[in-house]
Amino acid sequence: MTDPNWIASAISAARPQAMGALLRYFRDLDIAEEAFQDACLRALKNWPKNGPPRDPAAWLIFVGRNSGIDGVRKRSKQVEMPDEDKVSDLDDVEEDMAERLDGAHYRDDILRLLFICCHPDLPATQQIALALRIVSGLSVKQIARAFLVGESAMEQRITRAKARIGTGALAFETPGAVERSERLAAVAAMIYLVFNEGYSTTGGEAVARAPLAEEAIRLARLLLRLFQTEPEIMGLTALMLLQHARAPARFDANGEIVLLEDQDRSLWRRKMIDEGLALVDKALRHAKPGPYQVQAAIAALHARAEKAEDTDWREIDLLYSLLEQMQPSPVVTLNRAVAVSKVRGPQTALDMVDPLADRLAGYFHFHGLRGGLLMQLGRNDEAREAFDRAIALANTAAEASHIRMHIDRLMKEGSAAKAG
Repeated sequence: MTDPNWIASAISAARPQAMGALLRYFRDLDIAEEAFQDACLRALKNWPKNGPPRDPAAWLIFVGRNSGIDGVRKRSKQVEMPDEDKVSDLDDVEEDMAERLDGAHYRDDILRLLFICCHPDLPATQQIALALRIVSGLSVKQIARAFLVGESAMEQRITRAKARIGTGALAFETPGAVERSERLAAVAAMIYLVFNEGYSTTGGEAVARAPLAEEAIRLARLLLRLFQTEPEIMGLTALMLLQHARAPARFDANGEIVLLEDQDRSLWRRKMIDEGLALVDKALRHAKPGPYQVQAAIAALHARAEKAEDTDWREIDLLYSLLEQMQPSPVVTLNRAVAVSKVRGPQTALDMVDPLADRLAGYFHFHGLRGGLLMQLGRNDEAREAFDRAIALANTAAEASHIRMHIDRLMKEGSAAKAG
């Protein structure tokens, strides 16, 4: 198949393997990245003409290695360049390369790539930014947006991370078991950030950004193959599957937000849900709960409810309580307040939310939830004030539109009361 979409997908899927192997060979992130990019350009030129390779990763490694050697020789000017036909005859190179490649190398190469990017000598923000750039191939613009910083600032951050890794004498060795365990949390956080960058977008932009969520799920599945008995990686993968399964129902035809309780559940992707539920059950059998598993268990309760009114909010409240103990955060408490409002009423939930005001003053969802609780309590003037603040903090037009819907409802209720 030489369809452009298939080629793009094949290159994306092969990236971790190819980049890992090229990094092992050149021991330099910049050279490995340049070599991979050149191999991709040659693939776009040759695959439509010669047909797809049997092993796209092997093809890209072989061609990238030749390209990288070519570049190093040009820069060093110490070794005579080989004949062009020896590095450019791509008719069937993947056959020999695929035979010579040791499949076990792929596992070590990908591990090395993931964990080098999450090297403990780097600040956490640099770890994740570098992994997004090198492993997932996201653009600097995309990464900058995820971190809410300018492109030039993010470019500098990634450049500094590369430079710091380049000076480490042991940077390119495959991490041992202890190091892998220490860095696994950073790798998981990187993957979940990629997912949220795609999942949290709204309206028409959600369609364009959906591939980021799919890329994160692909990387999580890859990590799960490397750590098959790690329950937190099972939980992470399940969490993303269960959340992304709801994507077709999250927005209406006009790009407006549809709340979870109002979504058409027949649109949810059942195959993805089934995979996620199986992973949740498998993870929990290990009896080693972690934050990703708890969040996945919450998502599973929503997925198992055939109708919104079937949702087990008491169990969700208990799970959020557990998550608060594992990972104390005002945002976790805010999410728990939603469950509390369903179980114990809006006043109890509001009593939980109000103390978070100082820490979440600039958070859109804080004011949106608070406005909704005040509206349920009939405190409409206060609700209107909270909704106005939420609109001022909205990240997207869809979020602002959703809040305006509540304001319109308040205005209609106010007019009806006056008329009465």
